[in-house]
Amino acid sequence: MVNSVRYGRVPKRSRELNGGQPSSTEDPNAAVVVVNSCDLRRVSTPGTPNTPQTPQMCSIASSPSELGGCNATSNNNNTNSSQLVVGVGGPSNGSGGGMVVGIGNGSNMNSQQLNTVHEGLAGNNGGTDLTVYDVIMCVSQAHRMNCAYTEEQTRDLMRRPLNVPPNGLISSVSENMEFQKMWLWQQYAARVTPNVQRIVEFAKRLPGFCDFTQDDQLILIKMGFFETWLTHVARLITDSTLTFDDGTYLTRQHLEIIYDTDFVVSLFNFANTINVYGLSDTEIGLFSAMVLLASDRPGISEAKMIARTRERITEALRVQIVRSRNGTTQALQLMPALEAKIPELRALGLKHSAHCNWLRITKPRLPPLFAELFDIPMEEEN
Repeated sequence: MVNSVRYGRVPKRSRELNGGQPSSTEDPNAAVVVVNSCDLRRVSTPGTPNTPQTPQMCSIASSPSELGGCNATSNNNNTNSSQLVVGVGGPSNGSGGGMVVGIGNGSNMNSQQLNTVHEGLAGNNGGTDLTVYDVIMCVSQAHRMNCAYTEEQTRDLMRRPLNVPPNGLISSVSENMEFQKMWLWQQYAARVTPNVQRIVEFAKRLPGFCDFTQDDQLILIKMGFFETWLTHVARLITDSTLTFDDGTYLTRQHLEIIYDTDFVVSLFNFANTINVYGLSDTEIGLFSAMVLLASDRPGISEAKMIARTRERITEALRVQIVRSRNGTTQALQLMPALEAKIPELRALGLKHSAHCNWLRITKPRLPPLFAELFDIPMEEEN
């Protein structure tokens, strides 16, 4: 279990001293990468206390030259060997517990094509078909590299239930329900938290995301995380269960203990509708990008810039739907249907934040990154 993750820039001097790899003095088994500190920012989700953010969330955002996005360039003409060191905890492919992500590995896009995507988003390429197709490829690869719920990842997933352990010290029904709710929240948070890292990496690889201000990047990720994650996990939601990427699943009854019946009904209805649409991984990735790039989030400073980027992603999804369905009637109806689901997702995100108020009051032990993402005070802070 990853205890803590610090996102952000790897100091140039550290890279030079370590042969291009991030350095870390932490236990590599904890998958923690030490990065530069930055000023605390105050970014909170709607309806929550305006809590100061620690360097964990604060340093997610970086300048374009330091992020491994689609506008990154490589000095190596052989794209199969080009790599970007990303300051993110997770499975270690290099020294110090850092994740080394190769742009060229498994990619059909070279650095020139990646630059074309970036220039097109900046309005320098006239919005040609080639630019739209490059955007489709870039977002598709960002999704496949950083989503644990793709068709390939979940095809052979072994499912197993999460069973609430008995507690002999509890006598009353109300105390038992409180114990179950806390235990289930902790299990839920532990399995959701690794997806924060993945969605951050997905966002950083969206064409144009790196050009947003750091504060805008943080707002988009914090307020859009749950909606994006729910879009991904919908593939593993049935009429009665929600399955995590490790194969464990919660029943509808478990989710009703965590939330309430109305919220769970809305959540399952959304997931079932998305599943009926039969979206491919590429379409889910593009739709996720649309969800994440919401220019009307409270606190956004450059809404027009984000809206332009989102419109280019929207056009890419429209093109992908039409060409993958050969211009059928379904293809013409699907795009409006997907756009109509976004307000429903926003409502679910706001209700989820409201349910987190219980965690803000009870302050159970949670993964630090989960607590920070949803503005839940940590035990040691009190």
